Amino acid sequence: MISDPHISSAFDRDLEGVQALVMKMGGLVEHALLRAATALETRDEALAAEVRAGDRDIDALEDQIHTECARIIALRAPTATDLRTVLTVMRIVGSLERSGDYAKNLAKRSLVLNQMRPVNGSAGSISRMARSVVGLLKDALDAFVTRDARLAEDVRRRDAEVDQMYNSVFREFLTHMMEDPRNITPCMHLHFIAKNIERVGDHATGIAEQVLYLVNGRMPDEERPKGDLTSLTDTPTTTL
Repeated sequence: MISDPHISSAFDRDLEGVQALVMKMGGLVEHALLRAATALETRDEALAAEVRAGDRDIDALEDQIHTECARIIALRAPTATDLRTVLTVMRIVGSLERSGDYAKNLAKRSLVLNQMRPVNGSAGSISRMARSVVGLLKDALDAFVTRDARLAEDVRRRDAEVDQMYNSVFREFLTHMMEDPRNITPCMHLHFIAKNIERVGDHATGIAEQVLYLVNGRMPDEERPKGDLTSLTDTPTTTL
């Protein structure tokens, strides 16, 4: 723990600046996910292109935060809880960067899907799933800023709800493919999109677990509840 009050005050200011950057990065990721889902639903190619281009800003923020964290460690030499805070920040931004990549991939696949006939209702299902995941991500980041272990635990619990939504859209895609072989290719792309969104939910849960580590000094003992059952089905389409 940093004991000198002047050093401690400087560390607190540094940390506040880093946390502000983390929240800015989180906001960009949330915005990208929602805009990518909207581009898919409305078949808006210009919006999809904007999401892809915006990923550069997310990557730049990750680099900036990592650089600042390295500076803090070198200059302030934090220990104990202070060091745990800096390490938690670095892990969180890694999850945010991957989530931004998933948003970019969603936008890329939406451009491909625009060249195919739409699959009735599927884009709407994807958008609802994306909104739920963005809610998880927002709450996980709020839990980080406020050090709210209860909210972090709630995020872990709600990840199972996202998995249930993923199971539902997976079955929906299977139904469309069985009804009309022309739906197979677009549904394959939609499945990859749904899986990417489900993975963002996992990253949000990972952020929540980092909050619990930050608050309690240890990771949760019990495994997070999971509801993704698609790997249990014996249909060959699970390899999409």
